[in-house]
Amino acid sequence: MAIDAVIFDWGGTLTPWHTIDHEALWLSVCQPHFPADYADRARAIMAAELSAWELVKTRLRSSTLCAVFDQAGIEPPDAMIAAYRREFEQHTFTDPAAAGVFGQLRTRGIKIGVLSNTLWPRAWHEDVFRRDGVLGMIDGAVYSSEIAWAKPHPQAFFAAMAAVGATDASRCVFVGDRPWDDISGAKQVGMRAVLVPHSEVPAFDEITPDAVISGLAELPAVIESW
Repeated sequence: MAIDAVIFDWGGTLTPWHTIDHEALWLSVCQPHFPADYADRARAIMAAELSAWELVKTRLRSSTLCAVFDQAGIEPPDAMIAAYRREFEQHTFTDPAAAGVFGQLRTRGIKIGVLSNTLWPRAWHEDVFRRDGVLGMIDGAVYSSEIAWAKPHPQAFFAAMAAVGATDASRCVFVGDRPWDDISGAKQVGMRAVLVPHSEVPAFDEITPDAVISGLAELPAVIESW
């Protein structure tokens, strides 16, 4: 069957998986800006961040970093936001194989999309893709921070299809690293789903991916085989 679009998850898929010590990150970011009570501020942000991700897990509802700060009762200065982005930057670099994979798919007339569960605004993600030279290769993207729902809610996947101009889920492929968020979500709307596994993501055995790859470079051959 012909494929109209391939839609990718971001963290752990287009960016290789990193284990991140969020507590240490927030302590480092808060200390220069709230020296008197930085540990309390960092814990409040961490608790609010965990609450936001629990909302995704239990209700499939999205959230934003601004909402996290509001819940934590913190108005971060611009310099603190800039420090956070600098601290996180090491975890954002696009897989070196992505540009070549995008190029191969685009030469076949396949649209490239992104669908990410994220607290970050669109502009931050676009900055990452621009820095890494792939922003112009992405035909459409949806970030959960700008819609009401998060993966695996069907509306998140339909929004991503609409972003790339795809109308038939059976002619779309989703590539992700999370069996529940990515694979089950894509399969329930009728997409094919490709898993890029790693050990730190919880298993979800109720749905079987259409393919499993160890890296993005393997993807074009899998799609060609269909």
